Amino acid sequence: MARTNLISRKGYFKLQAELDHLWRVERRETTEKVTWAASLGDRSENADYKYNKQKLRQIDRRIRFLRKRLEALKVVDYAPAQEGKVFFGATVTIQNDDGNEKQFTIVGPDEIYDDKFVISIDAPMARAAIGKQLDDEVQVHTPTGTRIWHITAIIYQRTKSETI
Repeated sequence: MARTNLISRKGYFKLQAELDHLWRVERRETTEKVTWAASLGDRSENADYKYNKQKLRQIDRRIRFLRKRLEALKVVDYAPAQEGKVFFGATVTIQNDDGNEKQFTIVGPDEIYDDKFVISIDAPMARAAIGKQLDDEVQVHTPTGTRIWHITAIIYQRTKSETI
C-alpha cells in the first residue's frame, strides 16, 4: 500500500528540523571523526574509522530520504469547513457498544512514530471514519471481524499559524 503524502504543519516542521540537525550537526561531527580516524593510519583494523564511516552512510541515507520526502509531502492545515466532520487532523473519540472508548488524532504516515495517540490516515480506522459526523457509526474491518464504533467527539486543534 502506498503511503499518503499528507502531513500536518507541525509534522512538516519536525521533519525539516531533523533534516537540518542531521545536515548541520550530525554529519559534520561524524565527518570530523572519520577524518581523525583516517589520520591514524591503517584503516583496515581501525574500529573508529569503520564505525563512523558506517554511521556517515546511514546519516547520508536518511538525509536523502528526508529531502525527497519533504518535496513530495503536502501540508494540510485546518479549515473551518472541516468542523463537525472527521478529516485529516481531527482528534476523534469513539465508543463501542461495550462502553470501551478510544481517542486518536488522524495524521500522516510520517508522524505516527512519536505519539501513541495518533493513527495514520492510511489506517483502516481512519479510512472508515473519514467524512463521518458526530454520533455516526464507523464499521472497521479487522482480521478478527467487523467492529462497530460510534463517534462521540470530533475536535480540531489549530496551530498558531492557523489561527492568525
